[in-house]
Amino acid sequence: MPEIVRVIDVPGAPYGITVGPDGALWFTLVAQGVIGRFADGLVQTHPLEQSDGQPTVIVADSGNALWFTEFRGGRLGRITIDGAVTSMSVDGPYGACVGPDGALWFTELQAGRVGRLAADGTITRVEVDGMPSMITPGPDGALWLTVNQGNAIARIDKDLAARVHPLPTPAAGPVGITAGPDDALWFTEIGAGAIGRIDLDGTVTEFALPDTDARPHAIVAGPDGALWFTEWASCRLGRITIDGEITHLDLPGAEPHGLTVDLVGDLWVAMESGALVQVSLS
Repeated sequence: MPEIVRVIDVPGAPYGITVGPDGALWFTLVAQGVIGRFADGLVQTHPLEQSDGQPTVIVADSGNALWFTEFRGGRLGRITIDGAVTSMSVDGPYGACVGPDGALWFTELQAGRVGRLAADGTITRVEVDGMPSMITPGPDGALWLTVNQGNAIARIDKDLAARVHPLPTPAAGPVGITAGPDDALWFTEIGAGAIGRIDLDGTVTEFALPDTDARPHAIVAGPDGALWFTEWASCRLGRITIDGEITHLDLPGAEPHGLTVDLVGDLWVAMESGALVQVSLS
């Protein structure tokens, strides 16, 4: 059974969280305009030049740095493990991931586009109407993303060709997405209160949560062969097997958003109420 190991108080409202190339936990403080780092029992903070940019999603790159999106500030930020920050202007970025090609892929939520930032700094884009949100590499070498207001899952290949798969449930509002252990993509439906699964051929299966008002947000593949997700409204961590069996763990605090798996296989949840929560699966 999962067990809460510890709660780390942080000076702000954490939203996104990931493991950095240095093995530390890196997270965004969305309301404060700060990037945080936690390692060896110590929380460090790196204030951004502008505090009102709303840093949201954060991902490690293939070097010694991390990228983060500033949704309100309209910037893609980069921070090295030594704390040096640079940024570039884009249009309302939200989701981000490093693709199988080594480039940074990101969504421009309100502009309805997906961008690819190459190593030489050039950006190419493809239009995806309907508020493209989270994005992740798929097992097929393509990028897969949730289209929140378009009520769909989209696939973009290396040539920037997009294919959109509408969801069967109206107003499902997909947000988080991750590759599962079963060669499929798994995603949260924040509007419908459900977890979705899409095969590489576009077949969608939906699993309703016991509490359809739970507002599931982020989702990751766990080391136990299941999928784990945050429930923003009910303040719980959920688990779903590839067969659709759902269980839950109550979390301390409020508003769980991002989550990640650390190097030893523990889950970490970013609680916007002001904490990081470590959950052991052993």
